[in-house]
Amino acid sequence: MARGLGPGSGPGLGPGLGYFLLPAGGALSLTGVATGNGTLISLSWIMWVLGILLLFRNRSRRPVDPAALVAAAAAGDARAVRRLRALALAARAEGRPDTAERLLRQAVRAGDVESMWELGRLVERREGLAAAEPWFRMAAEGGHVVARRLFRPGGALHPDGADPAPRPRQPPDKADPAP
Repeated sequence: MARGLGPGSGPGLGPGLGYFLLPAGGALSLTGVATGNGTLISLSWIMWVLGILLLFRNRSRRPVDPAALVAAAAAGDARAVRRLRALALAARAEGRPDTAERLLRQAVRAGDVESMWELGRLVERREGLAAAEPWFRMAAEGGHVVARRLFRPGGALHPDGADPAPRPRQPPDKADPAP
């Protein structure tokens, strides 16, 4: 399940590179023609062909199936967990916070610390810092550097500087954690 999960599976080979190579190849081609440089013209053809091949490659791939990602993440596939988080962040950016929360919870169940942080941010926007505190605490306990800063003396979740009482970690597979 690690390979072939959808567009952009390879590092740096998403459709964006194809969209970059086409105009860059065109500019290189025009420069080569204007200067009479055959090497630039040859390089521009390579860029054009690579750009077109990348666009066709990404167009022929199936879209990502969130259910397949959830299953792969539950089986311990780290790439699937990252892709699940990426889908959640895309859903949040598209104004679908419920979908984002559902996907982030799946990634949190797989133990993804970054998803704990992102879920805390999502809950904080909707319900405030106090409601997001358990998610930020889980992220901090998991080693998330920014989340740890919230709990240091003088931090947003530790404003008085007193040592906060340690709380037991909530299991991430339950509904909303209760403080």
